[in-house]
Amino acid sequence: MSAFAPHLIFLATVNLPTPAIVAQSAVRRLPRPALLLLCVVYVLAGFWDRAPWKSQDLEALGYMMQLAQPALGETANWFRPSLLGQHDPQLALLPFWLGAGFVQWAPAGWEVTFSRLPFIAMLGLTLAATWYAVYALARHPAAQPVAFAFGGEAKPGDYARALADGGLLALLACLGLARLAHEATPALSQLCFASLIFVGLSTLPRWRLHSGLAVVVGMVGLTLSGAPSVALWLGVGGSLIRAVAPIDPAQGRLRMLDLGLLALLCLLCIATADTLDVWRWRVVPHTLLDVHILAKLMLWFTWPAWPLALWSLWRWRGQLSQVWRFPHLALPLWFVTVTVGATWFTGFSDRALLLALPGIAALAAFALPTLRRSLGALIDWFTLLFFSICALTIWVVWFAMQTGFPAQPAANVAKLAPGFLPAFSAPTFVLALLATLAWAGLVKWRIGHHRAAIWKSMVLPASGAVLCWLLLMSLWLPLLNFARSYGPTMQKVQVVTGTARCFQYAGISQAQGAALLFHAQVRLQAATQPSADCPWLVMDEKNLPLLDDRLQALGWTLEATAARLGERSDRLLIFRPSQPHPNDTPTQPDAASH
Repeated sequence: MSAFAPHLIFLATVNLPTPAIVAQSAVRRLPRPALLLLCVVYVLAGFWDRAPWKSQDLEALGYMMQLAQPALGETANWFRPSLLGQHDPQLALLPFWLGAGFVQWAPAGWEVTFSRLPFIAMLGLTLAATWYAVYALARHPAAQPVAFAFGGEAKPGDYARALADGGLLALLACLGLARLAHEATPALSQLCFASLIFVGLSTLPRWRLHSGLAVVVGMVGLTLSGAPSVALWLGVGGSLIRAVAPIDPAQGRLRMLDLGLLALLCLLCIATADTLDVWRWRVVPHTLLDVHILAKLMLWFTWPAWPLALWSLWRWRGQLSQVWRFPHLALPLWFVTVTVGATWFTGFSDRALLLALPGIAALAAFALPTLRRSLGALIDWFTLLFFSICALTIWVVWFAMQTGFPAQPAANVAKLAPGFLPAFSAPTFVLALLATLAWAGLVKWRIGHHRAAIWKSMVLPASGAVLCWLLLMSLWLPLLNFARSYGPTMQKVQVVTGTARCFQYAGISQAQGAALLFHAQVRLQAATQPSADCPWLVMDEKNLPLLDDRLQALGWTLEATAARLGERSDRLLIFRPSQPHPNDTPTQPDAASH
């Protein structure tokens, strides 16, 4: 019998139904505490203790504060959130409702932190949904590895869990996820609800009730987050894929009742969007000559998942001719196709491309059981060098900010952020040091001789991405807050205006208006003639040629300019009445003039 064993194994692996050849030893369990800690660190870093950055992060906070605290500005209309008299161009309602609801419960000074709580939950839900979606897709018979002639192949549940771990790690590793997923904006809510649609369709019809609920919440939530057309495309196309897929004895096929309920859900989304008037076509025309712009965006935004996704399509190419029969390929491909198309038609918006990351991560996961050892080693060494160099750079620049050595990085920081004064924080230093030591230990473990596991190739990319993001949000956070927020500018505005609680405005952006609401805690009203209760006017310097004559006619005169040292844009002009009110206290304009 032993003489025929090699031949039997060969016959069992000829014309393989799938390219995945995985032994049970390769799907050992990734330690749950380590995976959970990695996700928690990634989710919290960037939300905690970070100032609102310009511009969309700050604008979203402005809409929330206008709804939660209408005394700071105009009358609140929860069905038409506005800021400076302008409605949100994305027509996203639900993220502003959630943020404003939490702001209403926030103690004084905690408005930003409370406004981010639902978005922290949405990012965590996105990660969980991606894991469960990949797990469910990997349980499909067409995605399972080849059965060995004498047994020993990976068990279905263990194999699916290992691929789900790899898919989650691939999502964490994507460079484009870091910044946008940590902003309390409609982009994150769209990502969350798109992920719910993805996991709901992936688990249908195994868990009809829970999956159907996920699809309902996802489609309605995506509609109310400013993307009703994307919700319909994802829901309708994904439902058709599940409907035409071959019958899986363990799961069954979607019944006509299921399809009817999905059709009613689509009609509900259409009716909701029509009732709330959130249909807006924002199509930006392009030619094929612009394809390179989209390619460049995808090249870095989805790195390092996209090479693995392409490798997955190549290795599973035997199933692509009838891809609708294989949900583990068809569903991720559909989600990626729809979101890449939305990116193309919305002016190459990275926020639209954000919705493609769960699908790309799922495709990348199915590349893991087909990777050759040499390719896996190449990924490891490239990742090790790339993220180690990035982490070292972050540490060197931080050390230069604190000590002035090396001189060149310190000079670069002083040039790019004039006026920034670094301060040492012991808790921040300890946190960053522990993360770096953990990275060193992980590298030592990875280059050691251990049993192969199919998720090992994604451990270093995901951990390296989390490490660098954590270092940026700890060591560099004061510098980034200084450079990317309006805090320094608003401080200089308050030096000029003193304790004034009302500003008039003309020609300022929504981000600048939100900064005044948040940092200065003032009431805003459109420019009119000076009044005793609203004696100051602010304007963006870029609009001075257009509005100068009008402001002079209304009785305003320039008092000071507020901006960071060396700032050439986002300079605010501060006007006072040409004839000061008798009760006004004179100020010294030189305190903030440049």
